[in-house]
Amino acid sequence: MSEVPSGYRQRPDYRVDLLARTNSFTATVGARRLASSDACLLVDEQDHGLVVYFPPDAVDAAQLESIDLHTVCPFKGEASYWTLPGSDRPWIAWTYPRPHPPVAQLAGYIAFDQSVVAVTIGAGRYTGVRS
Repeated sequence: MSEVPSGYRQRPDYRVDLLARTNSFTATVGARRLASSDACLLVDEQDHGLVVYFPPDAVDAAQLESIDLHTVCPFKGEASYWTLPGSDRPWIAWTYPRPHPPVAQLAGYIAFDQSVVAVTIGAGRYTGVRS
C-alpha cells in the first residue's frame, strides 16, 4: 500500500475526536453478537455521525470475512473491510490499520456499519477520576 496523503495539510482545522469510553458497547446483527467491550473509542468526526470503534480483541473475527476492499479517508487514512458471510451487504465492518498520526490511537480498532449492525450502549465504569 502506498502512503495516503493527509487531509490535515489542506484542512488543519478539521476535527476527528477520539473519545475513550468505559461504557459497555455491544454490536449485534439479529441474535448474533459480533463484538462487546467496555474499552471502545467513540469517534466524533466533523461532517459525520458518531461511530463506535471496538478494540480488535473484542470482535468475534470468526464471524467476519476479510474482503479485498480499501477506501481512503483523507483524515483517518486507508481503511480495510470485512463482510458478514450470508449477508446481502458487500461489507459491514472496517478498520484503519495505519491511521494518520492525529488519529493514531484508532489503529486496529474496528467499526461496524450502524445501518446494518445494531450498536448498543450500556452503563459506564467509574474510573475514580474527577476534577
